[in-house]
Amino acid sequence: MPHPDEKVHPAATGLAKDTVDKHQDDADLVFWSGWFCPFNQRIWMALEERKISYKYQEVNPYKKEKHFLDLNPLGLVPTLEIKSEGDSQNKALYESDVLVEFLEDLYPASEEHPSIFPQDTYEKSWARLNVQHITKKIIPAYFKLQQFQDSSDQEKAREELYSGLRTLAERVKRPYFAGEQFTAVDMSIAPFVRRFYNLVEYRDLDESKVGNGWLEYREKLLDRESLKDTSSEDKYYAELLSRYLKNEAQSEVAKSTRGGQSLP
Repeated sequence: MPHPDEKVHPAATGLAKDTVDKHQDDADLVFWSGWFCPFNQRIWMALEERKISYKYQEVNPYKKEKHFLDLNPLGLVPTLEIKSEGDSQNKALYESDVLVEFLEDLYPASEEHPSIFPQDTYEKSWARLNVQHITKKIIPAYFKLQQFQDSSDQEKAREELYSGLRTLAERVKRPYFAGEQFTAVDMSIAPFVRRFYNLVEYRDLDESKVGNGWLEYREKLLDRESLKDTSSEDKYYAELLSRYLKNEAQSEVAKSTRGGQSLP
């Protein structure tokens, strides 16, 4: 029986498609991507922000080809395939937080490859802590608010989301989290902010209630070229997001949210 999410639009659209088309030549890194996935978009943004050469490879993680599963038995995007000279099989890594760190180590900060972490040792660790805050506090509340069907459960999830966003907003130095530098913290939250329109329309999310300069910060995120250039058209996101709103999505994140478990 076909997977219920298999029929997701098969390729990026809009500005994201233009970016895909620019990255079809062979490269040492192959970015196995699902255009629709916000976790995936983090790494896509990192590749663009850091000006790293890569080949884009679209994959439907609900209809997984053998080579992709050989690279990542979990069958999840994002996955980076790393070409290895002299090795019979290319190496691969996955998990967005791991991949951000890998790219930082693989291409040390330079004029050619600008860093997405502050150079100060303390500030770099502080940024990492706030990436964890987004991962552990904001994103789970985002998915709960999307999927929960009971109004009281939605209200609780909405307050959890406001709380997580307020904490983050209080820490933002402006215009971005660390000041003038765009960092992994901004990159971690931006793809989800890009999708908040769905919660505004269907889950009564009111971002003005976050306060602490959140609305100004979100506008800076939404105006970032790397976010816009890796984003598809809203109507194609809506097609998939509607399954979350009806609690019918079958992604691993959706299953974990439904089961009250930590996100994978």
